[in-house]
Amino acid sequence: MNSNLKKVFFWAAAALATPGPAGATNGYFSHGWGTKSKAMAGVATALPQDTLVSAVNPAGTAFVGDSLDLGIAFFSPSDRGYKANDDYMMGAPFVTPGTYDSSLDWFVIPSFGYNRRLNDRMTLGLSIFANGGMNTKYKERPVWENFALPPNTTVDQNGNPIGVDPTGMAPNNANPNGIFTATTPTGVNLEQLFIEVPFTYKVNERHAVGIAPVFAVQRFEATGLEPFRAASLYPDSVTNNGDDWSHGAGFHIGWVGNLTDRFSLGASYRSRIWMTKLDEYKGLFAEEGSFDIPPMLNLGLAYKVTPALKVGLDYQRIFYGDIDAIANPNDIDLQPCFGGVAANVCLGGDKGLGFGWEDMDVFKLGASWDYSDAWTFRGGVSYASEFAPGAQALFNVLAPATIRWHFTLGATYRHSTKDEFNLSLAYMPEEELKGQNPVITGSQTGSVFMEQKDIEISWTHRF
Repeated sequence: MNSNLKKVFFWAAAALATPGPAGATNGYFSHGWGTKSKAMAGVATALPQDTLVSAVNPAGTAFVGDSLDLGIAFFSPSDRGYKANDDYMMGAPFVTPGTYDSSLDWFVIPSFGYNRRLNDRMTLGLSIFANGGMNTKYKERPVWENFALPPNTTVDQNGNPIGVDPTGMAPNNANPNGIFTATTPTGVNLEQLFIEVPFTYKVNERHAVGIAPVFAVQRFEATGLEPFRAASLYPDSVTNNGDDWSHGAGFHIGWVGNLTDRFSLGASYRSRIWMTKLDEYKGLFAEEGSFDIPPMLNLGLAYKVTPALKVGLDYQRIFYGDIDAIANPNDIDLQPCFGGVAANVCLGGDKGLGFGWEDMDVFKLGASWDYSDAWTFRGGVSYASEFAPGAQALFNVLAPATIRWHFTLGATYRHSTKDEFNLSLAYMPEEELKGQNPVITGSQTGSVFMEQKDIEISWTHRF
């Protein structure tokens, strides 16, 4: 590698050293990695096109040659927010009626990939990419403002307000000095950075297998969740503790087989990534702050219709249900927790409140057309199963990952035999999850919603 490319490599790694949110999302996983794949709605399992294919199938880097990819995406998860209806029941916690949008409209997300042939059969590479999508910031008013009594309110044995404790020390003070009073902004921020080092081996000219260790670092922050301290095993580790970091590792395996000159299959599996605990938020997440990253399965096929036209179909399953902090329901009875009982359903317990997410199935269809020696055009569409049932909408005010459809377009311009420039565009129409949480908010109904846009540009250099 010459000195100029060494500089590019260094600055790319530096830019990616801090985790950031991903682009258009299936849950909180990106709809694809690598500009070419993203332009085809994430199709990549059996159709490797650049070094970032390793994020989907590490075996794919056996077929992309000696190359480097450097990309930057501009991602907007807006509009996103929630609507609370005016049908609540007095005497129960409720969300102030109205429609509320989260701020933070645009994010910049870099990506990087490098691949090198070691010999005729083996390659070694490096890919750096991000996940995100769990990001909200509600500034207008505290989301949970009606979930706690005013500061220093005293209550009777049935929890009914009876007066004010000016000392803040009375045993029947339901909110000593306002420790359970919700504040603004309300929201969460989850950012994840992944580093994969794919190694591939060509069994023969048509088949390759790949394996990659996966290293991850994540950063999390929650604000405005003060009322939930009362239902936590660790009330000082629920909210407003700044950024907390954790790290971990897993593995990624895959296969690509070109069964004929026109037809290919691929498969990959990325393991659960075992992360250290988020200690500053051990009173929020189940299992005392455990927040592992879920496994992912990809199956794909690709077919060359003509020498210039390729189509691909991918199936992806993301196992959100394996991660308790994400999958545990939030329509559970927390009354034992408010009574001071250290039950495992309390926040921070093994069965503590979660987001109620289920395993997600994603179907992706994409096409690539070589219009000329200089230009290639791409397009795609994907569809995902619903991330959670309606009864789980309440806590997902913090993470309204409602997107189901992705519509994508893109192009590549080959400047020379070594350099090309790529573009992908994605639009995700607004989806809404309506629901009711009778256990916590009684009769009140509401919804969470999100719309997304994503633009990515990248440079590919071949050695």
